[in-house]
Amino acid sequence: SWQDPRDFKLMYLHWMLGLADGSSSSTTLDPAVIEAIELRMADNRYQWNDPLPDDRIDNQWFWSENHLIIGLVNEYLAGMRMPDRTFTVSGLTGAEHAKRAKQPILDWVHERAEFGFFEWHSHVYMKFNVSPLLTLAEFAEDPDLVLAAGMGLDLCIMDMASYCHAGVYAASRGRTYAKDKLTVRESTFASFKLLFDDSDLDYGEGSDSGATYFAGSQRYRPPQVLIDMATAPDPGVTRERHGIFVDASAPITRSPKAAFGRDFEDPKNLSFWWSQGMVGAWQMTEVNLAAAEEFRFFETEALAEVKALVDLNGGDPDKVREFVQANHAIVNFGHLREANTYGWRSSDVSLATVVDHRFGEMRDQIHAWQATLGPGSVVFTTHPRTDVPEGEDWSGDSKPGYWTGEASIPRSVQHERTGIHIYQPAWDESTNALLWSIFGYQDYTHAYVPQDRFDEVRQDGNWTFVRKDDGYIALWSWRAPTWRTTDPAIYPTDGQVKPFDLVAEGGPDNVWIVEVGDAASADSFEAFASAILASDPVVERDKGFTVAWTSPATGDVTFGSTAPFTINGKEQELGDYPRHESKWGTIDHLATKVELRSDAATLALDFDNPSRSTGSA
Repeated sequence: SWQDPRDFKLMYLHWMLGLADGSSSSTTLDPAVIEAIELRMADNRYQWNDPLPDDRIDNQWFWSENHLIIGLVNEYLAGMRMPDRTFTVSGLTGAEHAKRAKQPILDWVHERAEFGFFEWHSHVYMKFNVSPLLTLAEFAEDPDLVLAAGMGLDLCIMDMASYCHAGVYAASRGRTYAKDKLTVRESTFASFKLLFDDSDLDYGEGSDSGATYFAGSQRYRPPQVLIDMATAPDPGVTRERHGIFVDASAPITRSPKAAFGRDFEDPKNLSFWWSQGMVGAWQMTEVNLAAAEEFRFFETEALAEVKALVDLNGGDPDKVREFVQANHAIVNFGHLREANTYGWRSSDVSLATVVDHRFGEMRDQIHAWQATLGPGSVVFTTHPRTDVPEGEDWSGDSKPGYWTGEASIPRSVQHERTGIHIYQPAWDESTNALLWSIFGYQDYTHAYVPQDRFDEVRQDGNWTFVRKDDGYIALWSWRAPTWRTTDPAIYPTDGQVKPFDLVAEGGPDNVWIVEVGDAASADSFEAFASAILASDPVVERDKGFTVAWTSPATGDVTFGSTAPFTINGKEQELGDYPRHESKWGTIDHLATKVELRSDAATLALDFDNPSRSTGSA
């Protein structure tokens, strides 16, 4: 059936066929199974603008970053496998499909070099960038594509290694879900363990296609410099920039100018912009509606919410454009937009943040910040849209929910060990009564503090302190926080017994401050807590917030809803980061050359004149 995620399943079948083709044993796949697989590959609809039969609806999600590359790799390999066969939907031969897919694959890899990953640091979807690239590297015979796949994999692993802490992908994230971030073994744990061997925790049950494909790969090996990056003691600060800035709140104009020559109104660019989540941006209204009409998008399950908003405005492009611009803070909840990410790591603790990103707006699957002591031993905050989900697990908590995404994104900043997060929704029930009935939110913010997974937990006033081994986290809320008791007979707990939900009631507006420490920076956990308590945060609330605090690690810090971030009186840069900046090297924004160096190894990539070089330092 044409249901999402059939492209994932086709990718798995390419591995079955590829391994069977290369098997030297007498045991291989039954020819009838091979025939059945090839039939499904030949009958598949690979691209959103391929002919759509009158009697079928295609519920595949073609456009997100990971689906794009998976679909292209599937198409290329199927075409190369059956070059003379006529494919059912398109009428093209396999050879023509392979030719059609090659350049977009090369373009996708080049775009990751230029712009980073739109779904930045997603521990759910990074493995679905890794998996198709490994599939391509393993089974393609075209040297251009094999090289591009390897270079794309290097970029994936660079981003993973930059935020590796004790086997955890300890970063802010463009997309993630409650089911993946509240567990001990998160989505990429197996890949991290196989690549970096940075955790004593054993592999768990379930599958991670990234780890499986790395284990099966005969052609690709990660560069040593990236392994060194992931496992270095006290690696310090990493700053990165991902995506493209498009302001969905900008005044409406005719023929809006698009970045990097990718015309908003050209249907050929629809996949590019939709891969950044621009389903509801006014700049895309006309091309989106025209494509939806021609290819019956609004008959699919995936776009039911979008159809409802279009119907609300009678399908009139001008009305739709005005509606989504006026309500951009709500209806553009899937827009990833440019993200500047900041991370700091020591051997015992890490802290990571997406800096000053879409303040007050809704984002369906964002993860704005996280402090990490180890697998499952993490702390973060969210502003929930829904009430506590019922059920045995968190799989129903999405788009956004109680733990997934943000009903309103905080304005967040970080300097090394210190972070400040201001919650102040950009809309309420008075903004649009109809949208409020669909996209309301809870009248509080809350923090995930899994007490069972720490060695010590203590509270003093509005401060909560946790310790695991030699790593420490301190969390402060302007509104007084209290523990919510979760009944495991009704609500998911992942086996946790002690309360893990720290709720700050009284309003959706709040200030959370976090500071992390370790035994190397404090004589003891008690000394860390005492130093934190030596200064009380000062918060003023008028039309917005202002915050001042003396951090024992950072010094005098100030911040606000509209105020700059200062440290000891000096204003800090918020955004416009390089593509990557760490102790291993700097890659400028939009640069297409990568040079990284550790004490033992080097890596050099050139994406304009494709080449890949690894060596010893």
